[in-house]
Amino acid sequence: MNYILFDGPSRNNLLPFTFTRPVADIRIGILTIREKWESFLDTTTTTVTEDYLSEKYPMVEMDENVMINASYLPNLQLVEMIKDLKQNQAIFKDEDVIAFFAKEGEENIDFDTCNAIEYSGDCLKVENTWDIFSKNEEAIQDDFTLLTKGKTSQPIPASNNIIAPENIFLEKGAKLEFTTLNASKGPIYIGKNAEIMEGSVIRGPLALCDNATIKLSAKIYGPTTVGPFSKVGGEVNNSVIFGYSNKGHDGFLGNSVLGEWCNLGADTNNSNLKNNYAEVRLWDYQTEGFAKTGLQFCGLMMGDHSKCGINTMFNTGTVVGVSANIFGSGFPRNFIPSFSWGGNSGFTTYLTKKAFEVAKVVMQRRGIEFSEDDKAILEHVFEETKKYRRQ
Repeated sequence: MNYILFDGPSRNNLLPFTFTRPVADIRIGILTIREKWESFLDTTTTTVTEDYLSEKYPMVEMDENVMINASYLPNLQLVEMIKDLKQNQAIFKDEDVIAFFAKEGEENIDFDTCNAIEYSGDCLKVENTWDIFSKNEEAIQDDFTLLTKGKTSQPIPASNNIIAPENIFLEKGAKLEFTTLNASKGPIYIGKNAEIMEGSVIRGPLALCDNATIKLSAKIYGPTTVGPFSKVGGEVNNSVIFGYSNKGHDGFLGNSVLGEWCNLGADTNNSNLKNNYAEVRLWDYQTEGFAKTGLQFCGLMMGDHSKCGINTMFNTGTVVGVSANIFGSGFPRNFIPSFSWGGNSGFTTYLTKKAFEVAKVVMQRRGIEFSEDDKAILEHVFEETKKYRRQ
């Protein structure tokens, strides 16, 4: 069977992260949503997403296909139901479509005439940006079980101070010496060639993905994910970093999500709790205003390729778009549009030519090409978000 992941109605709720990727390529837990589905289904998947993303993330359609709502994370019960789908069948949870069978070229599905199969079990769904960190604990536990089943961890070096070693798993090439790892509150996963430097204190759940680094004497509270090739220092609490991003110095990051290719300057801090302990509101790209989250703790949401200078201070519930460059004293406002350049004293437009020059250099340092597809995606985001930038 050919499986295709589609963005679904939650796509716009997950901006700015879905400006530059399909919903399926959001990282939560240890793996991306796509990697989870491919592991459970034991096959590759393709994507139905926005037209401007489809060159980089194409759809491959075959004679018979199963379409899966990428906002839903897989589990054994749900996957078995999806594998059994036949023509004219669809799986629903309440009124939400989780998956359906589609023949090649069948563009419009009349769900009213489908044989509806109700899924009544529990499952994780990512439908808002804050779900990425607030549901990360369960996602780490699920991925830890999936990735370590039937496998044996590499030995933990004797110099480390360990609590609950049965909940710690080291992949091949993982490096750590003279650290404190407390996995009594949740698992700690250390990916291939990842490193935790001396003096770091970690309380799980933690996902340190392949080739990622926790720097000297860092303090990490779970549930936290440090994506592939990312570097983290200072103090981090309940945050998700997708990959290829750096928070390499002292400063606090809490209840936050960073996309790819982000960089936080030294002593950058974010607030994750309002002084009056009130509910946090976040910028909503659909209503073009600030919307309630239902959360008391919520920090920074930063889209791909955005960066900030040293000593930057972010207010509670700040949303930063794609390819923004933030610097200067004081608190910048809590919605910073894509391709903004500046800070508390005001913003100008960060021209694409300059942004692309930086992206090319940054990606080359990790051996990755800044492709024509990447350029076209960012150009589209620049035009789409023009209305938010104050000239």
